[in-house]
Amino acid sequence: MKLSKIFGIHSVQAALDYSAKNIFHAWVDAQRHDQRLNQIVADLAALGIEAEKTDRKKLDRFADGKNHQGIVIEAELPTAHTEDQLKQALEALTATPFFLVLDNVQDPHNLGACLRSADATGVHGVIITKDNASGITPTVCKVASGAAETMPVYQVTNLARTLRWFKEHNVWIIGAAGEAQQMHFQTDLTLPLALVIGAEGKGMRRLTREACDMLIKLPMAGQVASLNLSVATGVLLYETVRQRMAAGTA
Repeated sequence: MKLSKIFGIHSVQAALDYSAKNIFHAWVDAQRHDQRLNQIVADLAALGIEAEKTDRKKLDRFADGKNHQGIVIEAELPTAHTEDQLKQALEALTATPFFLVLDNVQDPHNLGACLRSADATGVHGVIITKDNASGITPTVCKVASGAAETMPVYQVTNLARTLRWFKEHNVWIIGAAGEAQQMHFQTDLTLPLALVIGAEGKGMRRLTREACDMLIKLPMAGQVASLNLSVATGVLLYETVRQRMAAGTA
């Protein structure tokens, strides 16, 4: 069993809410006494885990210098689901499918932010690639603010094959690309949908792009060429929600 350090109030609270049995140790800043932190300490104590009071330097070291907000726990991280579980999830869906696909996204901050947006917009699952991509890490959990525990994440070894399988099940594959001719708001996103976002800088790989039924882009009126990956993802997810709410299918 591999344990990792999870830090930050939202991340620790999410671990308490959704995977409390996976928490084994806890450390808290002895100098902090705010209400939210005290409640987390009390919740840990109710589970039989006594938070060790320590100094900020030790917490800084545990969190690799990142903002831990005075609390660090040692726990098993959320685990990604398998391709077989993805197939089972799609086949069990009664709502119009709505999936987010991340093609070799490597920055854990981007992955965490995408999970947070996916949770907020009702995405049914996020598909990530196994190789050359970020998995679920402590940083992902911190940035996701609880969504790493609530959002189903599916890790696949062959993304092109997974996209072909989606198409066989009548799910449209729509990819985001700066060179696309069609704007996102000109596209029907109420269809059964897998929205594909390419890697930072490089975009989608060739086989991923070829698997798409269509490509869409965001309008860019200024001088910069593109938005941050997670920001663009959020815009596209919320446009999907807007269209589905207007159509009464959300």
